[in-house]
Amino acid sequence: MSKKLSVHITQGAEVEFNRVKYRINKVINLTEVLLLDPESGELLTANVSDLKASDSRVNPSRDLVSVDQKLWQIAQERFSIIKPLLKMANRKRSDVESVAKEYQVGTNTIYRWIKAYEDSGLLTSLFPQSRSDRGGTKFTDEVETIVEEVVKAEYLSGQRKSQAKVCELVRKACKEANLTPPHNNTIRNRIKDLSGALVALKREGKKKYQNDFQPIKGAFPDANAPLMVVQIDHTKLDIILVDDIYRKPIGRPWITLAFDVFSRMVTGFYVSFDPPGALATGLCMAHSILSKDEWLVKHEVSGEWPVWGLPDKVHVDNAKEFRGYMLQKACDEYGIDLEWRPVARPHFGAHVERALGTFSKEIHTLPGTTFSNTQERGEYDSEKQAALSLSEFETWLANYVVDVYHQKKHSMIGMSPLEKYKQGILGTADFAGSGLKPKIEDEQKLRFDFMPFEIRSILDYGVQVDKVHYYHEVLRRWINAIDPEGGGKKRKFIFRRDPRDISVIYFFDPEVQEYYPIPYRDISHPPISIWELREINRRLSEEGYSKVDEQAIFDAYDRMKEIEEKAVIKSKAVRRAQQRKKDHRKASPNTSREKTIEPIISNSEDEELDILPFDDLDDDL
Repeated sequence: MSKKLSVHITQGAEVEFNRVKYRINKVINLTEVLLLDPESGELLTANVSDLKASDSRVNPSRDLVSVDQKLWQIAQERFSIIKPLLKMANRKRSDVESVAKEYQVGTNTIYRWIKAYEDSGLLTSLFPQSRSDRGGTKFTDEVETIVEEVVKAEYLSGQRKSQAKVCELVRKACKEANLTPPHNNTIRNRIKDLSGALVALKREGKKKYQNDFQPIKGAFPDANAPLMVVQIDHTKLDIILVDDIYRKPIGRPWITLAFDVFSRMVTGFYVSFDPPGALATGLCMAHSILSKDEWLVKHEVSGEWPVWGLPDKVHVDNAKEFRGYMLQKACDEYGIDLEWRPVARPHFGAHVERALGTFSKEIHTLPGTTFSNTQERGEYDSEKQAALSLSEFETWLANYVVDVYHQKKHSMIGMSPLEKYKQGILGTADFAGSGLKPKIEDEQKLRFDFMPFEIRSILDYGVQVDKVHYYHEVLRRWINAIDPEGGGKKRKFIFRRDPRDISVIYFFDPEVQEYYPIPYRDISHPPISIWELREINRRLSEEGYSKVDEQAIFDAYDRMKEIEEKAVIKSKAVRRAQQRKKDHRKASPNTSREKTIEPIISNSEDEELDILPFDDLDDDL
């Protein structure tokens, strides 16, 4: 089971704070809200990062790889129908009725789809629900019409009739028409599915509706607002960094940067020595979407970075290395429009490229800079002057972004990016803002949805991925399982793994709908990354190994480690490889080898599980 995906930070929304349910009375600024206790009337201020979804209901977790393609297409069709309604600032029932008429769908059905999607923010919430005789809500068109008309006329009215009275009136109308009335619980469920904003407007009046539910939205030219368009690009930085241990130069890092076109705010970034691609883009997207509070504490940054939420559109490079199956699938799931930069039209990424250019100028003031070219560098010895490690540079960059770049006046917008972002969200005296984006609460699900995956059968020894074996008792009941679809074939299961540390893979149990971490079968093996595994296989091939097995892989790893330890002082390439390994270990969740195992269950109070998003590992699937 998974938690509700996000917390809505809008006036009138119900939230949980310190395990008590409140209603948001007012959004004070980008990081604080004023809460109202509905029972006592008490008001108190709370930090947005401390809020949780008040709805404790849970829904089955769906793995994006395993979903039925027909169901996926149905959900996409339903989303395309309701998408214009989701974007309306002041959606009226007539708007819903118009869409329902156009697509020949019941008005209440459209409302149910809207509610399901707005509650979860997930495309999979629009899957057709499985039916059962017990508790079913489907009945004849005649009864459907009676229920809809009675609810509209009697419940959605200023007289505020009780649900019991509505049930009585539905029964009476059905008997008069010689129809079998639905069960009272069915009618109550229909009422429960009504939009809270619609109920407030019809039963309590426009003022109540505006105070509690009307979103703070306004129109911007060309639909511009914060997080409507986020551009992502990458570049190799003009600085040589040193390793953490020997403080020797190891080369120039890459940065992948996410940038809000409306405000010029940096929404997220990822820095590493690994070449850019789908992996770096995914890590950058996760950093962009999720709250930065814990990340800022980890990097000892005192300033605020109040940017989070799902962007409406993400614009990325069209290069092959940025494309991946899971990228498109995950963007579809979270309602993100994914656009590829057209070939030979570089101006499409001009905003983020200008930001990267601004960063480069500041980087040229740091020790170890290579400047932009050899003429500018002159006789400056970049390697000799190099002094910052990757982690130290990342901390410097975080401080620069938060405390300098976001605060400094931007010539193109006439104010600082933070001020522009704040105006776009909260509004000014002249126009309304777009409102805060929902805050992702189920962060772990988002990370899993962007992770690389493998499809494997579970055999007597467990699971084998790239000639490495994994096992835990949680797999036992699925050993040699037969495909339920028939044909006598072995059943295939979904496994996800973190390329930075493949010592653990994550098994999606289709019965309990949860992920379980599965370690190496031989837990004495050291953790390695997918890049180390590829290098090992390359070297074994050069050495003439005709048959490569797990033992050969880890024997080769031990030999490589011994050689690296001897060469690390002399070789910059080896120091860079060592640093990559250290950075992967630091970022990976697999830092211990516990003998007990628990399912991966989302819990925002737990330590953050830093699982990386997609890589190009699944491009061929």
